[in-house]
Amino acid sequence: MKPDFALEDSLTFNAVLPWSHFSTAGGKGNRDAASSKLLQEKLSHYLDIVEVNIAHQISLRSEAFFHAMTSQHELQDYLRKTSQAVKLLREKISKIDKVMCEGSLRVLRLSLTRNNCIKAYNKLKLMATVHQTQPTVQLLLSTSEFVGALDLIATTQEVLQQELQGIHSFRHLGSQLCELEKLIDKMMIAEFSTYARNDLNRPLEDDCQILEEERLVSLVFGLLKQRKLNFYEIYGDEMIITAKNIIKQCVVNTVSQIEEIDTEVVVKLADQMRMMNFPQWFDLLKNIFSKFTIFLKRIKATLNTIRSVVFLVLDKNQKTRDLEDTLQKNSAKDSTVDTEVAYLTHEGMFISDAFSEGDLLPVAADTTSQRNTSPNSEPCSSDSVSEPECTTDSSSSKEQTSSSVTPGGVEMMISDDMKLTDLELVRLANNIQELLYNASDICHDRSVKFLMARAKDGFLEKLNSNEFVALSRLMEGFILDTEQICGRKSMSLRGALQSQANRFVNRFHEERKTKLSLLLDNERWKQAEVPAEFQDLVDSVSDGRISLPEKKTAATEERKPAEFLIVEGQKYATVGTVLLLIRIILEYCQCVDNIPSITTDMLTRLSDLLKYFNSRSCQLVLGAGALQVVGLKTITTKNLALSSRCLQLIVHYIPIIRAHFEARLQPKQFSMLRHFDHITKDYHDHIAEISAKLVAIMDSLFDKLLSKYEVKAPVPSACFRNICKQMAKMHEAIYDLLPEEQTQMLFLRINASYKLHLKRQLAHLNVVNDGGPLNGLVTSDVAFYTGNLQALKGLNNLDLNMAEIWEQKR
Repeated sequence: MKPDFALEDSLTFNAVLPWSHFSTAGGKGNRDAASSKLLQEKLSHYLDIVEVNIAHQISLRSEAFFHAMTSQHELQDYLRKTSQAVKLLREKISKIDKVMCEGSLRVLRLSLTRNNCIKAYNKLKLMATVHQTQPTVQLLLSTSEFVGALDLIATTQEVLQQELQGIHSFRHLGSQLCELEKLIDKMMIAEFSTYARNDLNRPLEDDCQILEEERLVSLVFGLLKQRKLNFYEIYGDEMIITAKNIIKQCVVNTVSQIEEIDTEVVVKLADQMRMMNFPQWFDLLKNIFSKFTIFLKRIKATLNTIRSVVFLVLDKNQKTRDLEDTLQKNSAKDSTVDTEVAYLTHEGMFISDAFSEGDLLPVAADTTSQRNTSPNSEPCSSDSVSEPECTTDSSSSKEQTSSSVTPGGVEMMISDDMKLTDLELVRLANNIQELLYNASDICHDRSVKFLMARAKDGFLEKLNSNEFVALSRLMEGFILDTEQICGRKSMSLRGALQSQANRFVNRFHEERKTKLSLLLDNERWKQAEVPAEFQDLVDSVSDGRISLPEKKTAATEERKPAEFLIVEGQKYATVGTVLLLIRIILEYCQCVDNIPSITTDMLTRLSDLLKYFNSRSCQLVLGAGALQVVGLKTITTKNLALSSRCLQLIVHYIPIIRAHFEARLQPKQFSMLRHFDHITKDYHDHIAEISAKLVAIMDSLFDKLLSKYEVKAPVPSACFRNICKQMAKMHEAIYDLLPEEQTQMLFLRINASYKLHLKRQLAHLNVVNDGGPLNGLVTSDVAFYTGNLQALKGLNNLDLNMAEIWEQKR
């Protein structure tokens, strides 16, 4: 069935009941009339069924219907009685309200009104205080209290945004305070620039006290509060300017005290400085270094103060974070209690029933009063109850609790609104430390420029050894002082010193090499007397002091020169060149002690000098170059022996020199010591060549004389007499020059050569050891030779083994 089914609708009715059968009954047959009649009867039957069902249903519910009709009267009676009871109860409640409640509620309402009046008064008082912000800030700025002024501005801005938000009379105050804060930023930067200028340009006396420490701390706190983290660059710029002015002022003061320099004629300071002699310039440099040392100490003290402020803020940040973590944990515990309280209140119970603590009773009373407040009470009263009494007091107390009192009062300046991260603070502290390193670099750079300005005319290269050593020690002392103050090495001045030292080493070496060359070219290779000062020099080396001796008194200088140089009990015959060479070698060693940075260069140059002496002496003596250079007639055995002994003296000192340099080299530089091993080998080879040369001289003599030897009377023969004479001359030439052991070894080699030539001649003459007359003559000659040779001084115990001259029988 459709939801809009209705028999009232004619179309629907016609569809259900086809009345067309009735309208056309006359026109149709009896069949249609019978159908209409049948339908009418069916409908009548349906109607009867409906009536019967309705009567049945009424009969089933008749009892309940009649009971309801009966109960209606009783209900009306009950309602009437209830209405009267309610009316009576209302009258009683109204009387109770008038007698017991109206007074109490009025008291509560008046209390709320009083609280609202107090809050309004406090708000007005706060507005009056905020109104005085700008004059107070101006007053603080007049006394350079930047931190206080910034704190006041920050507090005022916070109050304007929270407690005084929306107040029309203060609508422009926020922007005015922002402009004032920008002005304070500029003022602080200008004030810090002035402070830096005054601090760095104070008279450089031996006083490293910090200038106005409280002022500096206040400025740094203010700059940190405003996140002006590049303020240290201002100090760095002032350092550069001051360093320039220090040198300029020192030069001006020194020039003004030197009468020889006419400042009207020579205008430029650099030209005036170049007119100074070494003592004057050296005193000026010493003065500059002392000023720079005080300058760096002051900078270090100031920067340490700034860093301490930064670390103080960093420490405060850490403490604040720890406090926040603690409060967060406590608040998590309190939230559980608050939830329980809210639940109990929501259920309609008094809070005092849930908690017996006395401090919660006022809360319960306040909650009850809110619950019982009439709907006609003022809305502002209920709103006011939930507000804090004075937010300004709470914010100010918060700021007071965030500042801890220290003896110096420094930490009082730290407020919670200094929102700098730990990374920023650590980076700032590192930059400040780097600024101290830069200060050292600046002083070194300015010193290098001052040094180079004086070195333009080659002044430093012309210094003698003592002057350069004094300059080097002064610069090394300044470098060490700055490293101790700043804690880091600056390489510019050290590099300049090394550069000058290299030039000094080159000049030092060239001068001495030239001097040695001239000495060798004029050396006649004769034994020289040894002055007392050279013996003292050698004795000082034997005592372990490799240094030039001090000048002796006149009484000491009157000592007569000795014939030999005594070294550790051994006598050395030397030439004058070698005596001076020893002094030159000690000058190299002492120079290394005075200027440690040139150790490697000096080692290389000294090796070159020793090699040069070895090669040049070989050319002059063994190579007979002295014949043309000096004009000697011949190179004698005495010249050769003296040359050998001189080389032995130098070889004796090479291990001492090596140990001296080894103690001053770094372990990674020990490979350079191999130069001394090569030199020692070259010297030993040279000495061996000289010994071979001496043997060769006698060998050629034996070959010449013994080749003409004839076995005949008289005995001894002329040949053997001549040989013994030459051997005596050789012994006379070398005995006083060479040690006895070397003399014996040399004559053993000469004797071996003699035996070889004699054996060859006897074999040529067919003379054999048969006891015959010829053998007797030879034996007599050999005995003469042996007697003469062993009669020479120091050769009496020499084992000549003359039996080797005869051919062994097979």
